[in-house]
Amino acid sequence: MKRISLQWRLTCIITVYIAVICGCVTTLVYKNGVYYMDSLQETVDAQGDDHVDDSEEIYISIPEDKWDEFANDFSVQVYNNKADYKKNSLIISALLALLGGVATYFISGHALRPIREFSDKIEKVQAQNLADSRIEENQVEELNQLSVSYNKMLERLSDAFEIQRQFTANAAHELRTPLALMQVQLDLYNSTRHPGSDEDTLQTIKMVTEQNDRLGKMVKTLLDMSELQTVGRDDKIIVDALVDEVLADLEPLAQEKNIKLIGKCENITMVGSDILIYRLVYNLVENAIKYNHAGGQVTVTADRKEKQVCLSVADTGNGIPEELRDRVFEPFFRVDKSRSRALGGVGLGLALVREIVRVHDGSITVSSNPSGGTIFDVMFTQ
Repeated sequence: MKRISLQWRLTCIITVYIAVICGCVTTLVYKNGVYYMDSLQETVDAQGDDHVDDSEEIYISIPEDKWDEFANDFSVQVYNNKADYKKNSLIISALLALLGGVATYFISGHALRPIREFSDKIEKVQAQNLADSRIEENQVEELNQLSVSYNKMLERLSDAFEIQRQFTANAAHELRTPLALMQVQLDLYNSTRHPGSDEDTLQTIKMVTEQNDRLGKMVKTLLDMSELQTVGRDDKIIVDALVDEVLADLEPLAQEKNIKLIGKCENITMVGSDILIYRLVYNLVENAIKYNHAGGQVTVTADRKEKQVCLSVADTGNGIPEELRDRVFEPFFRVDKSRSRALGGVGLGLALVREIVRVHDGSITVSSNPSGGTIFDVMFTQ
């Protein structure tokens, strides 16, 4: 259930408050008015009774033969006046409450504008723009204190992100050197013949080579993720040309599984990092090829919808269970661990895709392909 906004809450409360006050005042005035009207009616009625001596004096010059007619007409008029007075009182009270509610809505909207602007500013905060998301000082003391606290929180978050990024970069760099040395030794060993080696030794060497290669890919991906914030994102990208380049680069991998690559891209451009968008499309298409059926197909589409550039990668594989779709972007998460290891995956490809989407202020969703398989939809606001 959608919660009502603070502005509407204030409007409703003030409107009810005004309505109650108007109702009380109207009731009081109505009771007093009716009392005096009834008193006057009783006096007129008493004038026509036989007990004239008990009534108060009234100075009305009306002939005796017309008095009963006058009393009846006066009674009807008093009754009608009371009904009109009641109706008009209710209408005026309702109008006052309505006008008060409208005035409260606009006044509260003006008063709450700094909070709304503050909320809009928070909505735009991303890990890559913390420094640009500071709130300027406000003339309202309470909001100014909130702005100061918010800016301090941003500073702490920025420091934490920087420490995390630096740690990841340093760890990846430290791991890269011994992995490179191991790879050199393995390449040197594999480049020469070893007649005396038995089958177990060869299998061990093969396994070590594969794992070393896997760790190398993992370290490279971690380095890429740690350096996302430093990459410029102001390139003019011709999307259809970039997609064609990715499909051409992955054609050999697709041919190994007899998978057909299809590009359906309009002639559109976008602004961003050419390197990162290439990596995003590459990872999605590579993932779609790896987890596809032999003889299947991968379709990449790109088009523009109003102010959004839409990229879509669809495959005809096994698909992803609905309960796991939100987790596929988590680092090192695998839907099928055994299959992922057999295909050489390190569990960071889609995590990197999500980070690339984030630094471009985009969004990515996962859905089922009606013909079987999975569809990744990426949206960039341009």
